Amino acid sequence: MISFKQLPLEAKAAVAAGVVFFSMMLSRSYLAEQLELRTRRWLLRLQMALFANTLMLIGSLHVWRSTVTTFSRSPAAGSSLWFMSWKIAVFVFLALAHSSFFTLLFLVAEEPYFFSLAAYTCLGAYIILIFFLFTLGSVEQAYKFLAGRGAKAGTGNKNSRTAMKPVVAVMLTVVLTVVGLLNASQPPTVNSVEIPVHKLPSTMNNLKVVLLSDIHLGPTVGKTKLAMIVRMVKALKPDITVIVGDLTDSEAEIIRPAVEPLGELSSPLGIYFVTGNHEYYTSDVSNWFELLKSFNIRPLHNENVKIVSPKNPNDWFCLAGVDDIEADVLRYSGHGMDLKKALRDCSSEHAIVLLAHQPIAAKWALQERPDINLILSGHTHGGQMFPLNAGAYFLNPFFVGLYKVGQNTFVYVSPGTMYFGIPMRLGSRAEITEIILRSP
Repeated sequence: MISFKQLPLEAKAAVAAGVVFFSMMLSRSYLAEQLELRTRRWLLRLQMALFANTLMLIGSLHVWRSTVTTFSRSPAAGSSLWFMSWKIAVFVFLALAHSSFFTLLFLVAEEPYFFSLAAYTCLGAYIILIFFLFTLGSVEQAYKFLAGRGAKAGTGNKNSRTAMKPVVAVMLTVVLTVVGLLNASQPPTVNSVEIPVHKLPSTMNNLKVVLLSDIHLGPTVGKTKLAMIVRMVKALKPDITVIVGDLTDSEAEIIRPAVEPLGELSSPLGIYFVTGNHEYYTSDVSNWFELLKSFNIRPLHNENVKIVSPKNPNDWFCLAGVDDIEADVLRYSGHGMDLKKALRDCSSEHAIVLLAHQPIAAKWALQERPDINLILSGHTHGGQMFPLNAGAYFLNPFFVGLYKVGQNTFVYVSPGTMYFGIPMRLGSRAEITEIILRSP
């Protein structure tokens, strides 16, 4: 039997990732009710950071071998100042990428620290680089397979091709990283969408709802960006403003100064909030609810409100919100998606609009209550950046934009108003959605 010491580094990293993952499941299942809230919060975040880093270690070993070890075989590499500088640069790059997850624990403030921005930028570049190294490697293997072993190439040509692969991957990574940073640095686009809502009273025709999602206040999004979002929302003069989860990645007390611009929001028919999965990762939902209430933002905690027409008090529709489904996974006490409770007293005689952070929750809601007329979601970020877009597309029943389900139901999925961690967007664009409700 092979001992642990004899395993290759990649296998050791995989075993370590498995151990950390098992400890996460164990603490979620058996320790959740026994640990103090603050202890549970730190344990969960530390476990997630360690799990991500052990998985990344496998990729980092591949990056090092592809971008450093490959060139070290060159006779001139050993004494080359350029090669030593390159080794240091690759090491710093990988170290920053690995440290990004720990900034959630130690580097969250009113405005992002430069270190956090650099670390998460390296994480984004790391993901792109891994993709291109894997893709180019796969293409090379496919070419060898198709070409067969009959035509033997010279050693010089083989070494040249081997060196070219990491060079091309690094160049593509640099270009896409710059493009992604520039794209994410732009203000969110305002996307205006008209949605017919079955049984919406005629007196509420053209009602304007502004949808925000996935702002992710934390290591790389701070007060300045939130203030910009608030200014843009105020300029739209919405009747209702809704925030469908993932407002934050940190505890309320730590990041409170960055949240202050939310107090400037104003909508005559109210401002409403539902939790996303990242609110539960903070383990601080109750304090967030209290903080939002102080800004006149009402959390819809598996509950609903009647939105009454300003023109006729007898005309109204039901606006409901459910907790994010991650609360059930985390066994977060007193929380979890409860559609029956959220839609209590919401009959099909009136229009029903539901706020649910994850598109999978929207799908489940429609299976249980097909009479819901409109669901507003987020979570997917439109994939946020290449090559993550494909994974987000296949993992969610609704990816981004407007979907019609059945005869009288629509689902709108926001691509997110900011970004999570990595300050990059490739193949997606941050958005503030202006939804105009139309009466049939």
